Amino acid sequence: MNLLTAHGAHLRFVDLALVLAYLAGITLFGLRFRKSSRGTLREYFLAGGNIPWWAIALSIVAAETSTLTIISVPGLAFTGDFGFLQLGFGYMLGRIVICILFLPRYFRGELLTAYQLIGQRFGPRLHRFTALLFLVMRAASEGVRVFAVAIVVGIAIGTGDIASIAILCGLTLLYTFEGGMTAVIWTDVLQVFLYVLGSAAALWTVCARISGGFGGLFAAASAAHKLTVFHFSWSITEAYTFQAGVLGGCFLTMASHGTDQLMVQRLLAAKNLRDSRLALLVSGLVICFQFALFLFIGAGLFVYYRNTGTMPAQGADRIFPAFIVGEMPVGIAGLMVAAILAAAMSNLSAALNSLASTTVVDFYLPRHPELSQPRRIRLSRAMTIAWAAALCGLAILSRGGGHVVEIGLSIASVLWGAMLGVFLLGTLSRRANERGTMAGMVAGCLVNLLLWLQPRSLAFWITWSFPFFSASNGVTPMVFPKIAWTWYVLIGSLVTCAVGYAGSLIFPEPVAMRGQERSL
Repeated sequence: MNLLTAHGAHLRFVDLALVLAYLAGITLFGLRFRKSSRGTLREYFLAGGNIPWWAIALSIVAAETSTLTIISVPGLAFTGDFGFLQLGFGYMLGRIVICILFLPRYFRGELLTAYQLIGQRFGPRLHRFTALLFLVMRAASEGVRVFAVAIVVGIAIGTGDIASIAILCGLTLLYTFEGGMTAVIWTDVLQVFLYVLGSAAALWTVCARISGGFGGLFAAASAAHKLTVFHFSWSITEAYTFQAGVLGGCFLTMASHGTDQLMVQRLLAAKNLRDSRLALLVSGLVICFQFALFLFIGAGLFVYYRNTGTMPAQGADRIFPAFIVGEMPVGIAGLMVAAILAAAMSNLSAALNSLASTTVVDFYLPRHPELSQPRRIRLSRAMTIAWAAALCGLAILSRGGGHVVEIGLSIASVLWGAMLGVFLLGTLSRRANERGTMAGMVAGCLVNLLLWLQPRSLAFWITWSFPFFSASNGVTPMVFPKIAWTWYVLIGSLVTCAVGYAGSLIFPEPVAMRGQERSL
């Protein structure tokens, strides 16, 4: 396959040069921060707690956006409507709850990971269990995210999925390995500006191809019911309803931003509690704006292809990348491909740093507290390399069909529910203990895993009868629906809380048995 040709599309030399210049430039920019992470673990994993709130807010946006959002959300609008935007309302509500409930507790001590808080409240076993679930969940979902960029690179320059994944992981590893969280956050800031600029240019290009520009796009998309946002339904089989958006999105954000080390690590890098809260709330507003931008791109692509009578045959996740390469003007196509790579590298660098921090802080150091700071830094960098190799392999295994943004979020949601339930029990209940909460966490994981693995709605029949009344015998058909992924976190957290609280009452533990782990 020609280096510049893939799937019938052609990336021009100027665009390819822009992409390569971005890859080289962002790597060199990240390497500038290598000296800022050579002291302690706090400097390497939390940037010394000296990052301004606005930079943390943009870094949160970068980590939350990812390549999945840029290439898959337009596909959701292309095949559906703006229903995905309903999640944004829940995202904001969830952020408010985190600011009130979780952040004050994170800033009470010198914590490096979210799961140290669980260790202080419950004990070492649950500490390690929650940290392990994070490692499994983040690795699995990040594998899907890394594969998503292979869709773009494969279409753009024809390197193929595996080569694209290897290039992305290698370059991101280089500056994450050297600069730690400081490099992660400041490269995130640069990358946010790049992909927002690229996305705005993409929307402008689509509008230029439609009669009437943005007004024509708005009118045609509205007539085709593409701009419908609200779907009021209590059906738990539909992913994008108002109820699922507000309730499911709220619990999803409470889990992802309140219990996931990928996000908590950024919040802990703030100078103080006030800055951390401000960063989290502002990031929510920016995310809602981005959702709308990407959805307008998808609606515009629908109008454009319908007007030309050339609806693309490829899957929804490949429509936008194919348009970038095949339809965008010289320069803008390269900018957009670089923007998508920026989102991918931003998310991957954060994942590598958070996975390494959890491995070192939550598993190794409790057993080897005597380790010197230089050796801790060397170990952290070794773990960064190991996780880069693991994510590269998982990304290769993640190739498959469907909307990648939904696949990534649904994988994470399976375990996020149980993790959020543990944090809620530890925060809201004094009676919850390690043994009962552990049982609740297992129950929450199993319930969500069964819901995720369920292929379709299940039909069954219940035979019933009343003694001595033969005429009252009968069979009633029942259906267990296929529950949408947006409800997974809510269901998992409720199951975890219910079983965990009941288990704590049945198997009480003395207060003295609650673990108090060594301060790091």
